[in-house]
Amino acid sequence: MAHERRLGLAVAQVGGINLSDTRSGVVSRLIEMMREAKARGASVVVYPELTLTTFFPRHWVEDDDELDQFFERQMPNEHVQPLFDCAKQLRVGFYLGYAELTPDHRRFNTSILVDPRGRIVGKYRKVHLPGHADHKPDEPAQHLEKRYFEVGDLGFGVFEFMRCKAGMCICNDRRWPEVYRVLALQSADLVLLGYNTPSRVVGWRDQPHQWMFTHLLSIQSGAYQNSVWVAAAAKCGLEDGAHMIGGSAIVAPSGEVVARAVTEEDEVVTADIDLGMADAYRQSVFNFAEHRQPLNYRLIVDRVGRGEPLPRPTSDEIARDRETARSSPAISD
Repeated sequence: MAHERRLGLAVAQVGGINLSDTRSGVVSRLIEMMREAKARGASVVVYPELTLTTFFPRHWVEDDDELDQFFERQMPNEHVQPLFDCAKQLRVGFYLGYAELTPDHRRFNTSILVDPRGRIVGKYRKVHLPGHADHKPDEPAQHLEKRYFEVGDLGFGVFEFMRCKAGMCICNDRRWPEVYRVLALQSADLVLLGYNTPSRVVGWRDQPHQWMFTHLLSIQSGAYQNSVWVAAAAKCGLEDGAHMIGGSAIVAPSGEVVARAVTEEDEVVTADIDLGMADAYRQSVFNFAEHRQPLNYRLIVDRVGRGEPLPRPTSDEIARDRETARSSPAISD
């Protein structure tokens, strides 16, 4: 029988934030949702990607000072400290996405894990940056993450958090199966992610009915194939005249959606989850140690783009590779 490990989990979906909105005003909304989540039994709250500002990559900005206004030079800072204070008062942990400007002026799309004492216990920088870096003035909205952010340099870490192991990713990362697998191989129980997903992205060909389908498909398959819980929080609705999808959700290791937002506004979605539910999957169909065959997956890391089919290995080569794998010492931390 799976061992029960209960956790009150909330995703705090945030409606549109316009250029005219202040950080203090946004943080007040986040605090209100944190209080609601706590009142409904949650001890962890997941906020979206780039929570504190409008989704500025839709705008072409040339002046560095103008661009820097969207970035946080330290965390927490005077604007965000009240959220940390509220979390400490309520004994709630949280995930928060924001634009990070480092002391050496590097820019990242970042998320952090904050424990119930108000301490940052984990940081992640987005790896899979969508969109483009060149100016497309004929488009109604840009998607300039490749212009404004560097590819994350912290890898996909798993952190001890709220009596479980938690990993993080951000928005487009959720569409890449390697992300969930790398986190699961580090024994993640929970994958937390925030996203800002425009209804229209330059170069994408999704039809309107596919927006929500592909979003849910990504987080449900990631949860099921890796025996993890997934909590995804959107910033959504109309923002500076552009539309972003909602669909904030909590997904079980079975791949089933157990809770989901029904609006495109500020909305708190909660579930009392059993982290031990994953055990049955980890001990059977997705028993990695028993069933994975990494020798057959080398192409995943050896090749970046699509290419020609590989020559088939001979029986002797397969036998030699298997013998090498058996005799190789285990790598430990």
